[in-house]
Amino acid sequence: MENYSKARTVEQPCVCPFPGLAADTPEIHVKDGSKIRNLLRYALSRMEAKTRAADEEVRPQPEEGGVEAPQEAPGRPLCRQVVFTASGKGVSKAITCAEIVKRRVKGLHQLTKLLYGTVEEVWEPLEPAAGLDSLTVSRNLPVIWILLSREPLDSNQPGYQAPGRYDALWTQAANREEGGGFSGQRPGHRRKRGGGGGGRGKGSGRQSDLKPAGHRPW
Repeated sequence: MENYSKARTVEQPCVCPFPGLAADTPEIHVKDGSKIRNLLRYALSRMEAKTRAADEEVRPQPEEGGVEAPQEAPGRPLCRQVVFTASGKGVSKAITCAEIVKRRVKGLHQLTKLLYGTVEEVWEPLEPAAGLDSLTVSRNLPVIWILLSREPLDSNQPGYQAPGRYDALWTQAANREEGGGFSGQRPGHRRKRGGGGGGRGKGSGRQSDLKPAGHRPW
């Protein structure tokens, strides 16, 4: 590929795996260069009433390398559901946004779907006179779809997470740090080598095993 250069990248659109959503459900596409504060400001403005007044005073700044979150029109009703989606390097950022929204808005049900999307890369030859043809390379990228809903979802679907307390994990981790490890692990459980009372050394016990030169077992 040293004779080619990447001309463009075309990402094929992925169909939303959540059928039956309301028409006003926001679908937030998270990119690798998207700013989390802008994404959260828009998502919370659609889910919380108290963030509407703050959004009217402070507008989100344009993002660098990503798609700017759409502006919220005043007077629109609050949404019962919100969708985060991302592909490739933006997957971890979409998960972060969903977890922060669940901490801000209590009682949200979550449904996560993992799919694969197709990305086509077009490579053009550096020297067209060399007789080389253009190349099209197709790659599969992981795509995540996260649905957060105030209304109960089907708990039998794979990827469902019920609302719950999110501080239990941090409390458990803090207790482990204070206790010096896991509950089943005791401090100083390793056995030291050498110097033990039960070990064999150069004491008199080893000399007692020596037999006289002329001794015979019979």
